[in-house]
Amino acid sequence: MRVGGGRGTGAYPDSVGSRRRIKPAAWLLAALVLAPAGGCGRSEPARRTAAGAGASSAPLAAGPALGLTEDNANLLWSPYGPPRPGGARFEIARRELTALHPTYLRLLVDWAALQPDPRRPPQLEAPVSGCARQVGPCAAYAGIRDELAAIASQQRAAGAKANAFQVVIDIFNTPSWAAPSPSGCQRPGATATSQGPSRAALGAYRALIRSLLALAQGEGVSIDWWAPWNEPNHPLFMSPQRASCAAGSAPVAPALYAELVRAMHAELRAQGVGRHLLLGELNGFESGSPDRTSISEFVAALPSDVICSSDVWSIHAYPSRGSFAHADPVASLQQALNARGGCARDARIWVTETGAGSSHPGSPRTALAADEQAGCRAMAAQLIRWSRDARVGAVFQYTFREDPAYPVGLVGSDLDHLYPTYRLWAEWSRLRDAGQAAPTPATCAGGVLR
Repeated sequence: MRVGGGRGTGAYPDSVGSRRRIKPAAWLLAALVLAPAGGCGRSEPARRTAAGAGASSAPLAAGPALGLTEDNANLLWSPYGPPRPGGARFEIARRELTALHPTYLRLLVDWAALQPDPRRPPQLEAPVSGCARQVGPCAAYAGIRDELAAIASQQRAAGAKANAFQVVIDIFNTPSWAAPSPSGCQRPGATATSQGPSRAALGAYRALIRSLLALAQGEGVSIDWWAPWNEPNHPLFMSPQRASCAAGSAPVAPALYAELVRAMHAELRAQGVGRHLLLGELNGFESGSPDRTSISEFVAALPSDVICSSDVWSIHAYPSRGSFAHADPVASLQQALNARGGCARDARIWVTETGAGSSHPGSPRTALAADEQAGCRAMAAQLIRWSRDARVGAVFQYTFREDPAYPVGLVGSDLDHLYPTYRLWAEWSRLRDAGQAAPTPATCAGGVLR
């Protein structure tokens, strides 16, 4: 997840005001036209594949599965049920999201926001404004409870054989009471939320997992995929990364992450079979520094029992272009896992964050249609490369509704602008469900839907 992500305040100004608008009626028609025709770890008792959960009578698909990161319940409700809050723009956007037919839906769980007081359980029904940070339209909803209820509505609408909207949980942000005293190489201005949980807080961490499982059961949703922590090699989410800021200092974040993996693994096993760890959620750092850990360093430092606790790993990898072009973090993760050998060599990889925006991922967009199409073409080229890699099992768009702090979404923050990359992902989903090859960059031609 991006700097300042989740439900907090954005780090970047909103840049949607000058974008071209599309009329709701035309947008809705586009959603209907693009809609598809059809509606981790060592598995217990049987191993599941990375592209789907267990045996299914669904048609064979080509290439990695499609995932989305989106936590606004107003966007997640099935559009084919009763009316939902938010008005016309949310209604149209729900149809757009549903038309993508994602296999996976990644929910970001901000522990610090849910449980600021250790004397109270996590507030999984805490109200959320429904804005994109401060950008409207807004429509309040009851936190994770409504998110899971909305996902359940999508699963019912898709049918049991569709393998659609499978939940992937990704936890981040440490409550101040659960953080240890600052130590090691800290970034200036680091807060308690950046400190990984202390060992004394691991019991509360396991209680959070139990509360999520209980809520999901009550809403009729199975949560099969669990990421212990978001971007544990990034100092914003886990600090310190190293014992000291001296050159050559060994990373300490992998040891803390290992404690979280073990705690989550133990809790999931205690709660029954059929749930799987998703290891990594790594930021795509190709090289280390005093306050960050590279992909290769992080994987090399993990204990063997953690390495072998899952056969699916995840990485965040954004296409870049021009002077910002960089290596593919997926290849770096593959090399790091191969170097560990044994159970790591056969591990599958999910790209759990990707998306196209400016030439430098995460920077504010321009309002130029040419830039939007260039980003879309870069995304298409990246998808083609991943679709040819047998180890890549799923690719997740971050996010559906644009996050103003990291603008790579498919729909504008104001729900009034549809990017060319939406057409690309819709075509990706349609072709994959038909067992055909990934779409080419030519899919981006035509620009913004009008």
